[in-house]
Amino acid sequence: MPVKTCASVLQTLEVSQSTYLRWRNQYGGMKSEEAKRLKQLEDENKRLKELVADLSLDNKMLKYISEGNW
Repeated sequence: MPVKTCASVLQTLEVSQSTYLRWRNQYGGMKSEEAKRLKQLEDENKRLKELVADLSLDNKMLKYISEGNW
C-alpha cells in the first residue's frame, strides 16, 4: 500500500487544511468512542437549548396575553 501524504488524503476527502487542524485540536486525544459520545452530547445539548427557547417564547406569550395587551 503506497504511503499518502496528509495533504493528499485531505484532498481526497475534500476537507480543508484549516478544518483538519480544527478537528485535530478538538478531537486529537480522543478515542473514537469518546468522540461519538461527545457528538451525541452536543446534539442533545442543541436539542435541549431549542426546547428551552421554545418554552421561554411560550411563557412570554402567555404573560403578554394574561396582561390583556392583545
